[in-house]
Amino acid sequence: MKAAIMRTKLPLSVLMLVSVLGIAAALQQVSARIQKSAGYKVLHAFTGGKDGGGLWGSVAFDRDGNLYGVTQGGGAYNGGTAFRLTPSSHGAWTETVLHNFQSSAHDGAIPFGGPTLDAAGNVYGTTPLGGTHHYGTVYKLTRGSNGWREDILHNFCARRNCSDGADPWGSLLIDGAGNLYGTADSAFKLSLGTKGWTEVALHLFTGNNGDGLFPQAGPIRDAAGNLYGTTRYGGGGPWCAPDGCGIVWELSPPTGSAIQGWTEHILYRFGLSRTDGDTPSLGQLAMDPEGNLYGAAGGGKYKAGIVYRVTRTAGVLGDTWRTTILYNFTGGADGSFPGGGVILDSAGNLYGTTIAGGSPNCGCGVVFKLSPQTDGSWKYTLLHTFVGSDGAQPDANLTLGPDGKLYGTAATGGAHGGGVVFQLTP
Repeated sequence: MKAAIMRTKLPLSVLMLVSVLGIAAALQQVSARIQKSAGYKVLHAFTGGKDGGGLWGSVAFDRDGNLYGVTQGGGAYNGGTAFRLTPSSHGAWTETVLHNFQSSAHDGAIPFGGPTLDAAGNVYGTTPLGGTHHYGTVYKLTRGSNGWREDILHNFCARRNCSDGADPWGSLLIDGAGNLYGTADSAFKLSLGTKGWTEVALHLFTGNNGDGLFPQAGPIRDAAGNLYGTTRYGGGGPWCAPDGCGIVWELSPPTGSAIQGWTEHILYRFGLSRTDGDTPSLGQLAMDPEGNLYGAAGGGKYKAGIVYRVTRTAGVLGDTWRTTILYNFTGGADGSFPGGGVILDSAGNLYGTTIAGGSPNCGCGVVFKLSPQTDGSWKYTLLHTFVGSDGAQPDANLTLGPDGKLYGTAATGGAHGGGVVFQLTP
């Protein structure tokens, strides 16, 4: 298992587990008031045992108000779990393990990306390990009369063998026709036909000639069918040699009778200056009604991370894109290292988390809000500071629930140290 993980550069969240200890002394100098969140609630504290532990992915709702997620460890085989949290009338939530992952030729393991649900309530996701070739899988969980059944839809076999990529980390995207889109060195599409599921690599990220490398965040899709995402490395930014600082990319499908494949457009290359961002987060991008993109990354003015916007401007010769840093984290009480992305509400506010910073005694991360102001600036609001007993190291995109509350995961901490699923009233 260790050898398989080392094939792919580890995400910032995992690397930061080492760095958190190094910045603890600096965090001790922070004297700002810690935000106390009356609206914060732990829905389930994981033990790291049979119920799973280590939550690096986001959660998703079904139409009945149940929450679904995955753990990177624990379970019957210590390969992680897929779980459901069901609310009761008196406010408690009950966890049910839907599947125990095991690294084998017939199953994946250590799922990092959060689950995706279709209209029928089926659950889809990825694992970076396991499968026939041991390079990861795409799986589907279907509820039946005898419980939940797992089907492996695709086994990755790595670029040197079949050019489909390897080690998928991010969440999947499902379109109205039931096609699945994801990333695994490549951006790929899975389609269901008469002979089962077929995988097609839409673009293989090579890191050459300014291209990105390691697209570990899952994609998003606009109404025209274009895909958008980020890569952790590549792009050729001069301040991140030799691997590059990552890119924001767009993939456009063939149009009309065109026979060529999907076309990549690089919207932004990180690392163009000393204070620019680098290594975009593992969370999916957010898109507003005007088609502008929002995300989070490392680097910035204080080297503690940024939130950025990539703005689209339509022109005669095509769209142009401009990147603006909306907020620079200081590494203090406001948090540091936003390993997940940001999400948008209907009023245009952004919500996200940081894996570190916050409490000077813990450095366990925060939940924050950014609100657009009439003068074009963005107002930062600290919503919650983690102190360990309520969770630590939140590292995935938040989910805006049907009740207007925020739902998310903390990878570690909690009553048993195995991480938590939480609810927060913004």
